[in-house]
Amino acid sequence: QLHLVESGGGLVQPGGSLRLSCAASGFTLDDYAIGWFRQAPGKEREGVLCFSSSGGNTHYADSMKGRFTASRDNVKNTDYLQMNNLKPEDTAVYYCAAAKFLEDSYCSGYVYEYNYWGQGTQVTVFS
Repeated sequence: QLHLVESGGGLVQPGGSLRLSCAASGFTLDDYAIGWFRQAPGKEREGVLCFSSSGGNTHYADSMKGRFTASRDNVKNTDYLQMNNLKPEDTAVYYCAAAKFLEDSYCSGYVYEYNYWGQGTQVTVFS
C-alpha cells in the first residue's frame, strides 16, 4: 500500500514561516512526481507546485513563487514544503500527492492526474 502523511501545519502570524512534511511509505519518492496542493474553505483544490527528482520545483501559482519551495530527504523518504512570508490568503488545508508519469520531465499541477493522496494538514495564518 502507498501512503502519504502530511504534518507540520499549524497557526502562524503573517510573515511567518512553516515547513510541511510529506512522509512516504510503501514506495520510493524518487520514482514518483510529488504534487503539493491546497484547498481553502469554499475553494477548489489548487496546485501549488510539483517536485520531481529530475526537474526539481515546478510552480503553478504566481502568488507562491519565491515564497514556497519543495525539497527531499531521500534517506527519510520525505518531501518538505518550505513556506515563507506567509499571508492570510495562504490559509488552507495542504496536501501532498503522488503520481507516476511517462516522462520524467512532466510534473503535473492538476488534481485529477494524481493517484495517491495524503490526509492534509491545516495551515492557518492570522490576519
